[in-house]
Amino acid sequence: MPDKDELIIETQHLSFSFSKGKAVLEDINLQIPKGAIYGFLGPNGAGKTTTIRLLLNLLKPGGGQIKVFGEPIKDHPIHAFSRIGALIETPSLYEHLTGFDNVWITAGICNIQKSRVLEVLDIVQLSSNAHMHVRNYSLGMKQRLGLALALLSSPDLLILDEPTNGLDPNGIIEIRELLLHLSRDHGVTILVSSHLLSEIEKLVSHIGILNLGKMLFQGSVKQLQEIRQGKSVIEIDTDQNSVAMKILTDHQQEVKQGAVLIEVKYRDKYQLAEIAGLLAKAGLAIYRIQLIESSLEETFLSFINN
Repeated sequence: MPDKDELIIETQHLSFSFSKGKAVLEDINLQIPKGAIYGFLGPNGAGKTTTIRLLLNLLKPGGGQIKVFGEPIKDHPIHAFSRIGALIETPSLYEHLTGFDNVWITAGICNIQKSRVLEVLDIVQLSSNAHMHVRNYSLGMKQRLGLALALLSSPDLLILDEPTNGLDPNGIIEIRELLLHLSRDHGVTILVSSHLLSEIEKLVSHIGILNLGKMLFQGSVKQLQEIRQGKSVIEIDTDQNSVAMKILTDHQQEVKQGAVLIEVKYRDKYQLAEIAGLLAKAGLAIYRIQLIESSLEETFLSFINN
């Protein structure tokens, strides 16, 4: 993880429970680097939304500390939250008004100029629909309008709770491309919670996995890939699999007989060429040699079910 000075969000031993009931969160130590798109993963009821509400000061922690931009939020709440945009699940919109009017009303409350209203509508690609009544917007357009509201103050940090909930595939792609654009071209640090693993995999640079109020994994996508690599196998089929297993075992490969094919524990990218060379040199006919990588879903489930 990065140096402390580079963290946009940091929690230390964060805990929370409702009344005197069972703990919802236990000893959560989030570390979100500047410029990251941080995927906050976990099944329903894991504690993701509760954590986000704590970060936004909508709930008070039972214990621990929350720092945003290097400062405890309890000491500098106004300064900190002026640099944060947030969208928690479905945005609250005035459906009888136009998209422009929705953003303009919020801009007036926050003393933000009209030029910024036009700018955020352009960023979320709603300029051509700005004067359409929101009741006629698609669900994806409403989510993008919610993002426009979150972006009004030119935030350095964007916090999104399930921003693609209920969207069709096109809407999901639109939101993904928008978040990548905000990170890449505007330098916004983004925390996004989701249970859509396949979508998160295409978007984030860092991942945190939460279940039953406890952090099970936190790190970069590269670190998670290293864990996934350790769970990957090479599947092999030849005309003499028993002979192939002996050859590979004699050359220090970790081999086992699968249901149909031979399985070799994956080590690195040079291994496939090495195995193919050994089997070909022995005169075996190779019908199949294929790397089967562990998916994010499989890795996620291995943490959740451990």
